[in-house]
Amino acid sequence: MLRVMFLRKWFFTTLLVVAGTAFCIRLGIWQLDRLEQRREFNAAVESMRAAELLDLNKNLPSDISSMEWRAVTVSGEYDFENQVLLRNQYHGDQYGYHIITPLLFDGGAVLVDRGWIPADGVAAPALNELREYDEGGLVNVAGQIRLGHDKPAIGGVADAEFSPEQPRLDAWNNLNVARISGQIPYPILPVYIQPNPAADDLAPPIPYQPALDLTEGSHFGYALQWFTFAAILFLGYPFFLKKQDQ
Repeated sequence: MLRVMFLRKWFFTTLLVVAGTAFCIRLGIWQLDRLEQRREFNAAVESMRAAELLDLNKNLPSDISSMEWRAVTVSGEYDFENQVLLRNQYHGDQYGYHIITPLLFDGGAVLVDRGWIPADGVAAPALNELREYDEGGLVNVAGQIRLGHDKPAIGGVADAEFSPEQPRLDAWNNLNVARISGQIPYPILPVYIQPNPAADDLAPPIPYQPALDLTEGSHFGYALQWFTFAAILFLGYPFFLKKQDQ
């Protein structure tokens, strides 16, 4: 049968079958890799959520960027002069923005995603038009530590670069903590806080927490499918050739 597979009549078909089998196996391995990545992510989230509440007023870890999803609390005062907007945010089906505001506290400063506000027009509102959303005085923020996004999501739009003509951006497409920090005149932690929403808090800005799926998903099932396709190709091809020679 091996001789028949490499006859001139079947040589090109054999190459396609071998390539298809290798492709299916590679996709199966890719799904297993994604499964392992998902397990690692789930374990990291569950580990952080099981950790004790971190009070930044009492403890400011140097490795805070490794603590995404950990519960955190901090008391301080907002700096509304250096807040920015995050575009393309929705509350239900209503379009708007998120207000990202630095919070100053004893020992440092951290960005806080204060939540969603409605868009009253096509263009992003000027920052001096947002004063109705100010929360003056000492505030306590409780939520989760989050990392920013260094790159736009697939299909997303990158933010403009700073220039002498545009030394700062008031509205951003991506919550890139490092870049936003570059236009703030004091050091900022390399993370931001996503506050916990209250069920009865319907007045903008409305905090938001993403719903995480901590299951293993369908990766293992997809891997089995691709390995099955590979087996069908690899084992079924000789039977096909044998039938053709009858």
